[in-house]
Amino acid sequence: MNFEVCCDESGLEALTNKSSHHFVAIGGLWYPEEYRPILKRRLREIKGQYTVGGEIKWQKVSPRYLSCYKEVLDYFFQTEQLRFRCIIVETAKVDHIRFNNADGELGFYKFYYQMLNKWILDFNAYTIFTDLKVNRNGNRLKDLKRVLERSNLTSQIKDVQGLPSEQVAGIQLADLLTGMVNAKFNAKNTSAAKLELIRYTEEKYLGRSIAPTYKWEEKLNIFRINLQGGW
Repeated sequence: MNFEVCCDESGLEALTNKSSHHFVAIGGLWYPEEYRPILKRRLREIKGQYTVGGEIKWQKVSPRYLSCYKEVLDYFFQTEQLRFRCIIVETAKVDHIRFNNADGELGFYKFYYQMLNKWILDFNAYTIFTDLKVNRNGNRLKDLKRVLERSNLTSQIKDVQGLPSEQVAGIQLADLLTGMVNAKFNAKNTSAAKLELIRYTEEKYLGRSIAPTYKWEEKLNIFRINLQGGW
């Protein structure tokens, strides 16, 4: 079966400036490849219903558009074809000098690998989209693809490419979910609308706080990586 994975990250600056906040999140929205046009159309319909222009993004959550964002979350949680996985990194424990040859960008893509690799299953094919960014090393995505291929010999990694988020509905939904999870973990004062969206998700769909899940959780999977080893 062919799958697409749309990825985004939240709080990336904390990998180089650890005083900014405690956690970084990298998330991926997974769905069957043939579902992409439905996802794109449905998000466009929801935005049109509430006259929301531009992208769906965590940073754009506001009281004015709170109802729209709640409906986007309803759509995610009620749609069988959509799944989300997020890795949480405690920045205080990240040691780029020891483990990444003082290369924070390399460390970042190692975490990307950890988020993706656990959900790549035998005999499937995967196309992976990341939010477009300029890397110091222009081969990062090619290297990520190669490492994923070597770790998954019975699966096909068709492509790993960066695209502007405004062009990819899945990246926008990944942005919203990743930002929400990271905001919960960092427990920083945030807007009333964002706090309400977190509460809405926890009470209506999770029945608990947003927190690390069991590895077999398929709808909203949250993996807080143990940098000393283990799950």
